[in-house]
Amino acid sequence: MATRIDAPATQARPADHALEAELERHRRELTGYSYRMLGSWFEAEDAVQETMVRAWRSLDALQARPALRSWLYRIATNVCVDMLQSPQRRARPMDLVESTTADSALPVPLPESAWVQPVPDGQVLASDGDPAEVAAARETIRLAFVAALQHLPARQRAVLILREVLRWQASEVAELLDTTTASVNSALQRARATLDALDLDSAAPLSVDDDEQAALLARYVDCFERYDITALVSLLHEDATFSMPPHPMWLRGPEEVAGWMLGTGAGCEGSRLIPTRANGCPAVAIYKPAGPGVHEPFNIALLEISGGRIAAIHHYLFPELFEAFGLPTRLEA
Repeated sequence: MATRIDAPATQARPADHALEAELERHRRELTGYSYRMLGSWFEAEDAVQETMVRAWRSLDALQARPALRSWLYRIATNVCVDMLQSPQRRARPMDLVESTTADSALPVPLPESAWVQPVPDGQVLASDGDPAEVAAARETIRLAFVAALQHLPARQRAVLILREVLRWQASEVAELLDTTTASVNSALQRARATLDALDLDSAAPLSVDDDEQAALLARYVDCFERYDITALVSLLHEDATFSMPPHPMWLRGPEEVAGWMLGTGAGCEGSRLIPTRANGCPAVAIYKPAGPGVHEPFNIALLEISGGRIAAIHHYLFPELFEAFGLPTRLEA
């Protein structure tokens, strides 16, 4: 979970606490920015924490308090660019391999650093505001969009997020990156061309009413907990996808999903589910049976919904995410 930055005890003054509160007000938006840059909530939290530490260490460099937000973004950008020196690009299973079948052997898992990780909505999205703006913000943390951003060089990535997602002016981005407006516009043009080539629009889920999402999620939870796979796959699109990071594999279509859940995945029968939200989508925390009356964390599953049906299910088999999402680490009868 996020760690607050406190001024050193030897320097604690009312002004310190006021500034700490002011810095904390920017934590959520900085986490969203860093998540889009890095593709990992854990890394995003580390980046924001480092940003806050650097901010405290160089407060004397801040001449005008109204510049605090842009100054923090400058620090966060530098931190993220430093963290992106590795050639490893985070991705989704469908970005790495072709679809497989339900009777295929479960492939050896790849390290956590290979995958775009989910992020809790509450850590990166405002809980109120204009509904249209909230909906637009949800789209910019979708797994497909965040995975696509990973194809961009670090500075192009920063330019595109600042200009297209956060709606900064080109001159503001140029000042933040210590470059020219022409350079910013050129980087944005190249970034757009790269994303256009990835054809994101064709994979975008249709806008779905929150009440409709909630109703479909409730039906999914009911079917899963009863382990009625016939009813469960009836909720899926005919070309729905099903993936399970850290395993580099994915399935397509209700028939393959049913075959998997009644075959290799049959150990999930008897699981309990807790609804949550991640990456602008409804999601569930799945707890597998671990003894009489006991269920332990297994995975966080994101459900992408389109046209009243489930278009994709992304299972993240990382139990450490449960605590990060504020979920119980154990369920008992």
